Formats: sequence, C-alpha cells, structure tokens
Amino acid sequence: MLTQQDIEQAAIDLCAAEENRQPIRALSLRYPDLSLDQAYSIQEQVVQRKIASGDRLVGYKIGYTSRAMQKALNITEPDFGVLLDSMVFADGGEIEAAQFCDPRIEAELAFVLKDRLAGEHVTIFDVLNATDYVVPALEIIAARSHRKDPETGYTRKVADTVADNAGNAGIVIGGRPIKPTERDLRWCGGILYLNGVIEETGLAAAVLNHPANGICWVAKRFAPHGVSLEPGQIILSGSFTAPIAVGQGDTIHADYGPLGGISCRFV
Repeated sequence: MLTQQDIEQAAIDLCAAEENRQPIRALSLRYPDLSLDQAYSIQEQVVQRKIASGDRLVGYKIGYTSRAMQKALNITEPDFGVLLDSMVFADGGEIEAAQFCDPRIEAELAFVLKDRLAGEHVTIFDVLNATDYVVPALEIIAARSHRKDPETGYTRKVADTVADNAGNAGIVIGGRPIKPTERDLRWCGGILYLNGVIEETGLAAAVLNHPANGICWVAKRFAPHGVSLEPGQIILSGSFTAPIAVGQGDTIHADYGPLGGISCRFV
C-alpha cells in the first residue's frame, strides 16, 4: 500500500516532470500495486498543488469512453481528469509545442453547464436539462510519465494515466455552440486534419452511445465524495477519435460540419 508520503512524492515528481518538460518513469514501475483509488489520490495532490500556485478549476474531462479503447486496455469504465484555467487555449491560436511531453490531439464535444449536477441517480435527461450549450472541442493530451519506458519497453498502465490527470494538458473550444436538444448529439461528428491531411474521423455516438452518458458517469462517480458539477463548468465528454501525435510546426483543423470548425498551430 502507498503511504500518504508516497502519494505526495508521486505528485511532486509528476509536477516536476511537467515543469521540466521531461517525463518520468511510470509510477507503476515504482509502485507495482498502484490502484486506481491511489492514482486518483495522486491526481488530486497534483491538482491541489497547481491550485495553490494560483490556477483555477474550470471543469473536468472524461476519458476511455469508447468501447474500442476499453477493450484494448481491458477496462470496463472511463476515467476522469481535471481542467484548469491554464489549460484553455484560444481557437485559431498558436500553442507552444515544447511545453508538453509527447503531445497528442483528440476531437470531442464539450458540455458547458448552466445548472448544478449531483447525485448517484443523474440521468441523461438531467444532463441535457442542466447543459447551457454543447460546443466542439479539441483536447491536448500529454504524458508526464513515459507511455513506453525507454529503457525496458514497459507500457504504462491505466493507473499511471489516471495519476497523470488522465493525460489532460489542454483544451481548445470553438465552432458553433448549440443547445443540447437542437440536434441528436450521437450524430455529431468531426474530421480531424493534420497539416491538411485527414488523420481521423468519428461520431459522438462512440462515447458510451451518447456523449451525455459520459457526464452522467462522472456525476455518479463524484457523488459518494460529495462533489458536484457546477454551473459554468466545462465538461469534456470523451473523444470520438483516436489521438494523433503533434509537434512543432503542425497545424490542426477539426471540421464538425454544421457545428463549425476549430484550428490551432503548434510552434
């Protein structure tokens, strides 16, 4: 079992990896019995350190929502991470690639809440009623611990990703906001271009059959801890494309059809 000192040291190491822009070895190499609960405790320590330094919580992200990803990783439920103010980047803007460790991009939908969501019995209808608008989003994911260990080839586990804030590093929101009942959100989709070449396409139905189900899941996951989703928060519902690697000089464009597009350039 990890001690509280172990959890705090792991958080310090992950924060240092981000600050130094140099990933560390997977925590599960150091702690072979690292559990998901312990990983979330490490994630919480990382987030609290950032908030103590002046950052601000603006929402949450949900990951591993597609059946394909769950089967590939032999898991049965999603994970979540925290969105902070420093992670929000402007649509059409330039983003410094070097600030991220092994950056990748995914396409998804963001829900912006107008009402509080809480409790173990949140339904998809509660989510739709509590949502102010849904808008296209890109998630930037990074790896503050090596995805594959350069010395041994060891592949990091789900618990490593959870401890690493579920891989979240940034979000870009753009396109045309819509009311959650304006369209069947399952059929909202995107075409993801890297330097003008189509790399990925997908539909939001890949996210637990409906992207609002991801919001249901995280509200229920928080309920035993007395945590709620609050008005104004941004909730990334889960990617419906595979991640694509990006680096300095790359331009990303995501075409969401009727919902418009998002772009950014890594410099």
